[in-house]
Amino acid sequence: MGRGRVELKRIENKINRQVTFAKRKNGLLKKAYELSVLCEAEVGLIIFSSRGKVHEFCSGSSMAATIEKYQRCSYDVLEMGATQDPKKIQNCYREYLELKTRVESLQRSQSNLLGEDLAELNMEDLDQLEDKLDKSLRQIRSSKSNFMLGQLDELRKEEDMLLETHNALKRKIEEIDAELQLSWNANAGDRNMIYNNQAAQLQYNFEPLNYNDASQMGFNPMSTEQQNNLASSAQTGTNRFIPGWML
Repeated sequence: MGRGRVELKRIENKINRQVTFAKRKNGLLKKAYELSVLCEAEVGLIIFSSRGKVHEFCSGSSMAATIEKYQRCSYDVLEMGATQDPKKIQNCYREYLELKTRVESLQRSQSNLLGEDLAELNMEDLDQLEDKLDKSLRQIRSSKSNFMLGQLDELRKEEDMLLETHNALKRKIEEIDAELQLSWNANAGDRNMIYNNQAAQLQYNFEPLNYNDASQMGFNPMSTEQQNNLASSAQTGTNRFIPGWML
């Protein structure tokens, strides 16, 4: 709920009048400065207090130059008004009043939509304002829903593209695996052939030794008679020893 409209009339209390003058004066000077900076406009403001004290602001080179410029523009407007048809001037003034009234009505409507200056509205005006706000909310929600649906469609398209890319990469990997498997199977026969040849060569070159065949070891065993002779010689003290391989 905004604050009510202030009644414009003279403030009877002297202290309150002076405080209000100081606050409104500073606000007006601030607005004039902001207008000159934001819009790059030449602004001249002159304020006389009830005691005759002057307060001024000028965004130009000097207040005198701004006043002189204003007088030139006013003189040209007066000359143009004197040469024009009075009926045309009256029509322009009427159009100006209509536009001014329309601007004020739009400003009040905007303030009401923002929740300000509602104290002067009756029940019917409040109902109409509520209907306007409901329609505005429906339109805003509809626009928001359409925007979200559009974003959802874009995300789905992006998801489909990513799935297609994933499937293409998967197929490529499967093709590479199949080619590697075929190459491995084709080389398996050659590897088996080489292994069999090596095994056969090792088996051909390897001949196991027969430890039971004494003749292959270069050793001739003594007969029973030779063993008896050797024993008798040892008993008689003879030192002659004839190995079995020398007999």
